Amino acid sequence: MVVLAASIISKSGKALVSRQFVDMSRIRIEGYLAAFPKLVGTGKQHTYVETENVRYVYQPIETLYLLLVTNKQSNILEDLETLRLLSKLVPEYSYSLDEEGIGKTAFEILFAFDEVISLGHKENVTVAQVKQYCEMESHEEKLHKLVLQSKINETKDIMKKKASGLTKARLRRIEVTREDLCHCNQVLEE
Repeated sequence: MVVLAASIISKSGKALVSRQFVDMSRIRIEGYLAAFPKLVGTGKQHTYVETENVRYVYQPIETLYLLLVTNKQSNILEDLETLRLLSKLVPEYSYSLDEEGIGKTAFEILFAFDEVISLGHKENVTVAQVKQYCEMESHEEKLHKLVLQSKINETKDIMKKKASGLTKARLRRIEVTREDLCHCNQVLEE
C-alpha cells in the first residue's frame, strides 16, 4: 500500500489540510484533490473512487471529506483501515468538524497523520498511541522552550550586571574628573 496523500477537503474541493507522503509535485496533488469532488456521485454507498492513475478512498465528515489518495496497486482493505483510524483521530484534535475548526488545528492533525502514515505506509498504531506520541512531542517542545527561556533570562541577567558595571565605571570616571577639576581649581587659585 502506498498512500500518496491524506487530506481533509471541503465538498467543493478546497484543501483544508493535506499531507503528501511521497515525492510528488504540489501541483499534481492539488490536481488530484480538485478532481475528487467531480468524481464522487451523490447517493452512492461506495467509499472509494478509482481513476486511471489513482484510487481515492474517502469518508464524509459532516460538510467535509477525509480523503486518502493511493496508488491503484495498494490494498483497498488496508486503505480503508487507515482511513478508519484517521477518521477517529480528526475529532480528537479538532474541536469542530468544519473549515474553521480544521484550519485552527491543522498542525495537530498533520502531526497525527504523520504518526499513522510513514513514507506512504501505514504504521501499526492505535488512537491512544498516536495521542501519546503527539503529547510526547509537545512535552519535548515545552522542555525546549523552558531551556531556551532560561538561557534568555540568564543572558538578560548578565547584560544587567555588565550595564551596572559600566554605569559604576562611568560614575568613577566622573568622580575622578571632578577631583581633577577641583585640584586644577585649587592650583589656579594658588
